[in-house]
Amino acid sequence: MKIIDEYLIFIRSFRMTIVLNIGIVLSFFLGILLFSKKDKVLTDNILSIWLVAIGIHLTGYFLYYKGYWEIYPHLIGITAPFPFLYGPFLYLYVLYSIKSKNHLQKTDYLHFAPALISYLYMIPFYFFYSVEAKVQVDKGLINDFSVFSTIMLIGFILSGISYSVLSYRKLKQREKVVEENFSNNDHINMRWLRYAILGIVSVFITVALVSIFRELLGFKFPFNADILFYSIIVGFVVYVGYSGIRQQDLFSNSTITEEELVPTESEYKKSSLKSDIAIQKHDELLELMKKEKPYLNPKLTIAEMAKSLSISTNHLSQIINQYEQVNFHDFVNKYRVEEFIQNVQSNKSYSLLGHALDSGFNSKSTFNTVFKKFKSVTPSQYIARLKVQ
Repeated sequence: MKIIDEYLIFIRSFRMTIVLNIGIVLSFFLGILLFSKKDKVLTDNILSIWLVAIGIHLTGYFLYYKGYWEIYPHLIGITAPFPFLYGPFLYLYVLYSIKSKNHLQKTDYLHFAPALISYLYMIPFYFFYSVEAKVQVDKGLINDFSVFSTIMLIGFILSGISYSVLSYRKLKQREKVVEENFSNNDHINMRWLRYAILGIVSVFITVALVSIFRELLGFKFPFNADILFYSIIVGFVVYVGYSGIRQQDLFSNSTITEEELVPTESEYKKSSLKSDIAIQKHDELLELMKKEKPYLNPKLTIAEMAKSLSISTNHLSQIINQYEQVNFHDFVNKYRVEEFIQNVQSNKSYSLLGHALDSGFNSKSTFNTVFKKFKSVTPSQYIARLKVQ
């Protein structure tokens, strides 16, 4: 029986070691990969530094888990405030995904104040406590930092959840910005970040639950409960690192500038656009779509169409929303769908994907999604119905 227990302990320890090693290696690898990414932008740098920070955090826990804190007590608590970094990095990543900036603003660094304050408070521990005293603090024999540790734990949970909520709201705003300005959103949409935000929330909720059961209720888990949230962190690293590398900036492959962006679906009550001018420009817009077919350009933006009509992007967005009752993205793709149907009926030798690309779509997945949105069936089903008719 003793042999079996020892074997199970070994297996659990081995499993935890594997999880941590994978997380550490991938964090540093993906962080370096993002930092060396061609044509990288500020968001790439933010994500790169964040991944490296996660790597350092995981390394700190790995050293604790493998018993290195007992051998080198000066390592105790060296990464304790790192969970305060997760929320700010997430928020700043989303925030600057709709800004064409090369560096953070000075006020952005205030988001890292809790981590800095924590390190400042722990300076006496790091530099003035003896080796023996540090070990006793770690084992709870000295209560100098017990209240502070509780405050930090509560701060971690509140920070992670509140920043996740703020990031989700910013993400929703960004999705509206994309729909108001771009006709194709392949590689620039950040729907994947919803799952990343969910991952961050899961980490801090798990920390909260484990802490409540372990510290307040005195429940003893039959395994190392820390593996729960560290496993989520490792999964988060893999998912976010891979998605971040594939992510494209709004401005890198587009003619639109930040100043030309329509921020969101505007409120037009205070608009300077007169109704007679709006009607005239709406007629010109429909004529442009019919004769010149600008929607055949897969990278068409609202800024390009606004220039063709000699109107501002905000006014064009207003016209489309008021007179067509859709955003720019749906307005353009509605024409692409009709172009596709017309092409299929007139030339049956092409493949469906070939017709889709000729109609202004830039990928099969986008085409299928958009087509089903407008016609409620897949392209193949729709074509089959046409043949029956």
